[in-house]
Amino acid sequence: MQLDISRIKALCFDVDGTLSDTDDHFKQIIERLLTPVKFFLPNQDPGPIARKLVMLSESPGNFLMGIPDKFGIDDELAAIGDFLYRQGHRKTDGFLLIPGIRNTLEKLKNHYPMSIVSARGAISTNYFLNQFNLRPFFDFIVTAHTCEYTKPYPDPINWAARQMNIKPEECLMIGDTTIDIRSAKAAGAQSVGVLCGFGQEEELHQSGADLILESTSLLADVLLTFP
Repeated sequence: MQLDISRIKALCFDVDGTLSDTDDHFKQIIERLLTPVKFFLPNQDPGPIARKLVMLSESPGNFLMGIPDKFGIDDELAAIGDFLYRQGHRKTDGFLLIPGIRNTLEKLKNHYPMSIVSARGAISTNYFLNQFNLRPFFDFIVTAHTCEYTKPYPDPINWAARQMNIKPEECLMIGDTTIDIRSAKAAGAQSVGVLCGFGQEEELHQSGADLILESTSLLADVLLTFP
């Protein structure tokens, strides 16, 4: 795959593992939960299963989202998840920002409209954006509540493209998992896989990422050097 920068008219960012450094934290939580039953796991190691659960989630805590999508109850479950998140999470802490992200967004904002495209619930997404005052960088926010189907379906990217008044194929989706890449391909958009989250280089390549970067913070260096 090769990124065609001339096609790009707008940027869509995942949150977990792309802007927020959360995936490894949630993997550790799941590993601890599985430790009491590790003797029943392959090699008595909860790590691989914990990783799979986070990978399936695209955003930690939503790993069953694809199943309720099929039964039409994803909005209800996302609302419950947001309620539980609101009860147990303070608005002023709980997230880590991947180093260099603010500087990257400041550079890119002058050149592209940008949207969040996340499978997180609306409340936790906004907690993250507000904690680091990132909301002004983004024109639109797509969460698990926005469309009938979330990633890896194309609906979230299609919705963001309509709001930004461009075609889906003119979007660039930036994310750290195969689910982000699959959603982009389904929408006809290009994608950048980043290794600062949970995805691995080989699987991102196999899913069809047009470019892979070590970190989201390198994105401006790539896009803004194009003549």
